[in-house]
Amino acid sequence: MPTRFKAVPLIFCLFIFILAGVFMESRPCLAAGERKDPYRDLKLFTDVLSIVRDNYVDEVETDKLIQGAINGMLLTLDPHSAFMTPEAYQEMQIDTRGEFGGIGIEIAIRDNVLTVVSPIEDTPADRAGLMAGDQILKIGDKPTKDMTLVDAVRMMRGAKGTPMTITIMRGSFAVPKEITLVREIIKIRSVRSKMLDEGIGYIRIAQFQENTAEDLQRNLAGMRRQNGADLAGLIVDLRNDPGGLLDQAVKVADIFLKGGVIVYTEGRDEQSKMKFFARDDGNEPTCPMVAMINGGSASASEIVAGALQDHSRAVILGTPSFGKGSVQTVIPLVDNHGLRLTTALYFTPSGRSIQAKGIIPDILVHPLQVKEVERPVFREEDLEHHLAPGKGKDGGAKGKGQPDYFIGSQEQDDYQLMRALDLLKGWRLLKGLNPNGAA
Repeated sequence: MPTRFKAVPLIFCLFIFILAGVFMESRPCLAAGERKDPYRDLKLFTDVLSIVRDNYVDEVETDKLIQGAINGMLLTLDPHSAFMTPEAYQEMQIDTRGEFGGIGIEIAIRDNVLTVVSPIEDTPADRAGLMAGDQILKIGDKPTKDMTLVDAVRMMRGAKGTPMTITIMRGSFAVPKEITLVREIIKIRSVRSKMLDEGIGYIRIAQFQENTAEDLQRNLAGMRRQNGADLAGLIVDLRNDPGGLLDQAVKVADIFLKGGVIVYTEGRDEQSKMKFFARDDGNEPTCPMVAMINGGSASASEIVAGALQDHSRAVILGTPSFGKGSVQTVIPLVDNHGLRLTTALYFTPSGRSIQAKGIIPDILVHPLQVKEVERPVFREEDLEHHLAPGKGKDGGAKGKGQPDYFIGSQEQDDYQLMRALDLLKGWRLLKGLNPNGAA
């Protein structure tokens, strides 16, 4: 019995020496200044693959080993580079068309933690109160540590009506919280619009999809018809817009700009160095604009905000954006696999890098819950023995009573939107002032 126990370490040590001999044979020492031969590394990889396939305690399929090695290789890069199985590749293509089964959140890896970039409005995630910056610690009972973005998306997608539970952590939580959601068919309406008061329009861009620029132009034309004239001002809401297609971001910015650079990219390969320019071809009227952003504004929405800011076309209002300033190229592979690889960085027209910095608003406005508190208000008419009004012109507002468009209760609860509207109204008032003070 004791002899048998001594034999095991001996066999184990002998095996280690054999492996060491294999590795030493495949990786000879390099002389100082000698350039490394990549084929030696490939030899090392094939040696390890062969050893694991032939000697691992359980039989392992070669394709799983290779896919695991590819995933491991991409994990050493940035969080946005990923290998896509045929199913994941198909889901990525579905995303750009704006309809899929899931809970409605955009996610990213931030500080090695799966993080919510933004909930998509009017989806289960949005209605459950998920917020940009929430950390997803578990999907079901599976921890998200070391989970790839592709795997996380695959786990959260599913058939309509099926429940799923995620565990999230937020700065204001004492302990993580479990949230159960029911999957729906997520139909992302890229652009929404409505008229506010005094001829000021509101445009909401939820995500940059295949037809976002066309939808934007249709909505702008509809608001002009509703207003009966050109818009007096425009608010573009890019909050919680996780981005999307680069070409659509360029087209959206081009709608409001008459010329100049919209965005440019820099990378190692010459093909990744691109510049996109605005053209003067039927741009929207040059009404004053405010663009709203927050921590959920990422990628394509940051490109639009940065271009409008650098060309002084709009005042940027809100909180700093997410800071996703890298370009991913999707490369088709054999057997319907795909590779999403970061190939370049975005830069605004003035040369600012968006990556990990984001767009800083011109006017910093944090979201607040505005609640109207009723207090007794005393006016002249409440005073005893007050004088009756004179017989001159009406001393009230210059307008004609109730405006055609007005701020509803939903807008009153949106402090950032109210500030944007006040800014446009204030600009109109200031523009109408006589600098000489003469009639």
